[in-house]
Amino acid sequence: MPMKLQGSCRCGAVKFAVDSHTPHPYQRCYCSICRKTDGGGGYAINIMGDAKSLTVLRGRDSLRVYRAEIRDESGQCHTSSGQRHFCVQCGSALWLFDPEWPDWVFPFASAIDTDLPVPPDKVHLMLRYKASWVEPQIGPEDETFDLYPVDSIEDWHRQRGLWVE
Repeated sequence: MPMKLQGSCRCGAVKFAVDSHTPHPYQRCYCSICRKTDGGGGYAINIMGDAKSLTVLRGRDSLRVYRAEIRDESGQCHTSSGQRHFCVQCGSALWLFDPEWPDWVFPFASAIDTDLPVPPDKVHLMLRYKASWVEPQIGPEDETFDLYPVDSIEDWHRQRGLWVE
């Protein structure tokens, strides 16, 4: 049975719940979007939940969505399909939903109130975009990627026997 995660914003206006097969907060994303909207340490950590199970328990009227403008290598700008949900009262980043992956929602680990399991190792991604002041704390078993890793969140959990049925 998937792990039931409870989450909230800093001020308590928004509370939510989601079921997750992949509760280990192992991915550290250093892209400018994650870093600036959620990452106090120079990165943000997403986990993955079942989109159908996402329930807003309180504060739907305090939710807003931010869609980032992304400039590609040629200088062209487009709006991301990723919908970053946040609390309009306190600014807390809560979860990302992207219609490209309609079965999943990606809560920020920082918004989860449930005790999460400690990952055995970490993946550092989008290092190409890290801020100059950030010194990633890369462990001996950690993997690093300039852009995206090959393995999905599901793959990472399954390969380590951490997928929660």
